[in-house]
Amino acid sequence: MSVLAEVSGNVTAIGYGLAAIGPGIGVGIIFGQGVQAIARQPEAYGLIRQNMLLGFVLTEALALIGLVAPFIYGA
Repeated sequence: MSVLAEVSGNVTAIGYGLAAIGPGIGVGIIFGQGVQAIARQPEAYGLIRQNMLLGFVLTEALALIGLVAPFIYGA
């Protein structure tokens, strides 16, 4: 007796879940390295923080594009 698995519904949620792994890792690296840089050079706090937030925004933009793309290009 064989059992067949069937996927029903829209699989874009699975695709977005897989696509969100990259930006999640990127955000972790950005803030981890930023905290380490601030610990090494506290006098450069303003510049490091500014670059950290810019990197965070650009990384999150990729995640939002991954969320919106299936709605735009979907059938």
